[in-house]
Amino acid sequence: MRVGLVSDTHGLVEPRLGELFRGCDLILHAGDIVRPAVLEALARIAPVTAVRGNNDLDPAFEGLPELVELALDEVRVVLVHEIGGRGRLVPRVRQAVSRSGARVLVHGHSHRPEAAVDRGLLCVNPGAAGPRRFSLPRAAGIMALHGRRVEVRLVDLAQPGLPLLQPPLLVEV
Repeated sequence: MRVGLVSDTHGLVEPRLGELFRGCDLILHAGDIVRPAVLEALARIAPVTAVRGNNDLDPAFEGLPELVELALDEVRVVLVHEIGGRGRLVPRVRQAVSRSGARVLVHGHSHRPEAAVDRGLLCVNPGAAGPRRFSLPRAAGIMALHGRRVEVRLVDLAQPGLPLLQPPLLVEV
């Protein structure tokens, strides 16, 4: 299963996401969508599961949950915008991970692209695909699931050829 990972679009419909997410079975948006047109554009590429972020104030997002628990292939995933911090998850996120048996946590908010394993939990922040802020790259990712094997690739949306921001992370969860 191939899953597109995106967060913090802040109203920008990034045209390169179509190229990156081509062939995806699902797209996960970890919040701060800001404009409904973003989800509409992503839904033309693949089905979308999204959560509401702290900047999703448009009435169109009132029905979006703040946290979603998913089963993707053999892997349990929690999707949320803000986690508190890796290693010090806010209680509702920590409880959701524990309750669901999640092995993967996809989140946003910090705009900092990163994929790392922390105490057996694969934490993935695809970064921000919206307008560039701070000194961080504009980024998104792909998560490929093969049974319990998960590979995460985070790419730089601003560079030709969508180069990787870090080596691919391949883990058994």
